[in-house]
Amino acid sequence: MAIDKLTVLIVEDDPNTANLVATYLQREGFRILIETDGARGLQAALEKRPGLVILDLMLPQIDGLEICRRLRRESDVPILMLTAREEEIDRVLGFSLGADDYVVKPFSPRELVERVKAILRRVRPVPQSDSPILQHGELTLYPQKHKVFLQGEMINLTSSEYKLLQTLMKSPGRVYSRSQLLSHFYAHEEAVVERVIDVHINKLRQKIESDPGRPLYIETVRGFGYRFAELTVDGKE
Repeated sequence: MAIDKLTVLIVEDDPNTANLVATYLQREGFRILIETDGARGLQAALEKRPGLVILDLMLPQIDGLEICRRLRRESDVPILMLTAREEEIDRVLGFSLGADDYVVKPFSPRELVERVKAILRRVRPVPQSDSPILQHGELTLYPQKHKVFLQGEMINLTSSEYKLLQTLMKSPGRVYSRSQLLSHFYAHEEAVVERVIDVHINKLRQKIESDPGRPLYIETVRGFGYRFAELTVDGKE
């Protein structure tokens, strides 16, 4: 079954919250699916293949973090975590499991809709004739296809990991601070913490580096942030 980009799955055990979110998203033209427990929510996410999942953290049967973990084993569907818990460790954990954004209750329904739109803008590739293929050694990123290959094998990246890699590869040698990188992902930067970038970098290195402890592609600039390695004239670092 193909991904239904206009369908949003809401996994939320509070019917008032679920219906409120659904109403605002429907006004923007989205189709809505609602599940009220974690087990049915996970099943719907895998079988219905929605374009985005809004996932409550505290759910009966299977909690939101476990659903996020299981979804990331089989799917790159964008995930917006929705929760009443605002501790930094919970936000970092959610992002480390592959969530794309995080909204804390109580929230503005209009803001949540804008978050959904922002996530979908990031994950939907826009074909452009002037979008060059980005290549560094055996790592290749195809902007028009929204795909990344390493040694000829496709690498499964989350939307945030892909956007982060694309941003860095576009400007080899340029040093980005964590706050600058955050601005490429989140319209409301105050809702996330800079440690989230470290989480994404670590997970990205696990996927593209032969030795994540001694990275060849994404370099740490201590006290500043990160940069993508430059190639010399002969094609080597």
